[in-house]
Amino acid sequence: MKYFNITQEIDNNISKDKFMELLMNEYNDYCREFINKPWNLKNEAIKYCELDCITLYQILTKFNILIFNKWQLNMNNYPTLPSLTFAIFRAHYLRDNSVVQISGKIYEDIKQSYTGGAVDMYIPSNQLDEKIYCYDVNSLYPSVMINNLMPVRDIVYFEGDIRKFDPNALGYFYCKIKTPDNLDHPILQKHIKTENGIRTMAPLGTFEAMIYSKEIDNCIKLGYSFEILWGYTFKAEYIFKDIITDLYSLRLTYPKSDPMNYIAKILMNSLYGRFGMDDTFTEWNIIDKKLLNSFIDNKSIDILDIIDLDNKLMINYTSNNNGIINNNEGDHNINIAIASAITAYSRIHMSQFKNNHNYKLFYSDTDSIYINKPLDDSLVNSKELGKLKLEMVADKGIFLSPKVYALLSNNKLITKIKGLNTKLTYDKIMNDLRVKMIDLESLLVKDSSKLISHEKWYKSIENSNITVKDQIYTLAVTSNKRKLIYKNDKLINTKPYIINNDKLIN
Repeated sequence: MKYFNITQEIDNNISKDKFMELLMNEYNDYCREFINKPWNLKNEAIKYCELDCITLYQILTKFNILIFNKWQLNMNNYPTLPSLTFAIFRAHYLRDNSVVQISGKIYEDIKQSYTGGAVDMYIPSNQLDEKIYCYDVNSLYPSVMINNLMPVRDIVYFEGDIRKFDPNALGYFYCKIKTPDNLDHPILQKHIKTENGIRTMAPLGTFEAMIYSKEIDNCIKLGYSFEILWGYTFKAEYIFKDIITDLYSLRLTYPKSDPMNYIAKILMNSLYGRFGMDDTFTEWNIIDKKLLNSFIDNKSIDILDIIDLDNKLMINYTSNNNGIINNNEGDHNINIAIASAITAYSRIHMSQFKNNHNYKLFYSDTDSIYINKPLDDSLVNSKELGKLKLEMVADKGIFLSPKVYALLSNNKLITKIKGLNTKLTYDKIMNDLRVKMIDLESLLVKDSSKLISHEKWYKSIENSNITVKDQIYTLAVTSNKRKLIYKNDKLINTKPYIINNDKLIN
């Protein structure tokens, strides 16, 4: 009974007793099917898998028809949603030769600026008399795609300060950077090498980095200074306005319960990442074992992995030219400048909610903020791209680190714990107690931790199997991105790390 799931649709506000009654009725109906015949696990598992495959086939077929009727594309040619959305964009919205492909050194240089969304924990918990207002931006990436210029073509390399000759130059600039001395929430982040590996953090101090020019302009408003050393300029255009407008209009045409609403949403959010795909394309080949030596001696390839398949070998490799990986063969259709610009515009959009003295900022994610006061009504609109929507008001919040937090709202505990499969839930009404809020709050005490056992799945191509193993997850405060501040051995705040010439000094 523990893992028997009710299949019929029920009201979310149903009482515990009514829920258990429905669950028992469905369970008993299932049991009655086997009164005159034995229950066989193998037969039931096969029947389940067959029905699962048939259902998936029917869904994919219907989805393919929908895509073809709307955009005249065969979904079977595109293995992922980003590739499908990219095909829709290229077929119906992209002008010929309006966007260049980027590879090689230019790709590697601009890739340094591609640091993703800004996620930080600032204040670990709220006071007894404080609420936490949790806001999400309505379609953050699509909203910045529709409203901003994108670096698309006519790439020109330069050395020196391009802004002295062209104050409006747009592109990617490698700079020496000096931050303001005192800033609670630095808004410029970069990959920094630490004792525990590469970390993406927003520090104070001095460092060098490749930065998108629009993000430079935004940082200057807060007192950042930049010495531009070299970089690339681009011609910029609005290339996403039509496709985002059409997809968002399509989404608003249907209620949230309609599949087309979700399809439009997922297509709209899947486009940007395709531009920033890794330029290092690998290949796989299955060969006889006797051919391994000749494969290894082939100087036009670099072998990445060899998997033993009994009398065969599966080889993963990249093509190269005299030891230099060749990423210029074929049409990869990559423009990392566009992908990086979209994430930069998103960080710019979210920066307006940082260093704001009108409220306390407990936590921020790529497209969300957690603050102690409601936002002005002019910033809130669940139907308008780029505006915020109030997701919940929490009575209590515990923020342990980026992507690790718990919120208590309406007697329910909502948790997010990156890397943990076990869902932690606390519902006083259902009396389903897995982890108490007080247990989570105890983790704010210095050097505290909680060990949680959870299942993790491992796949092995070599052995052609999947194994499930129990793994211990250590839940604790982390100082990966900001310095922790304790008072009487309890975590009360954080502050930015300071770096000097790219080296962490505190």
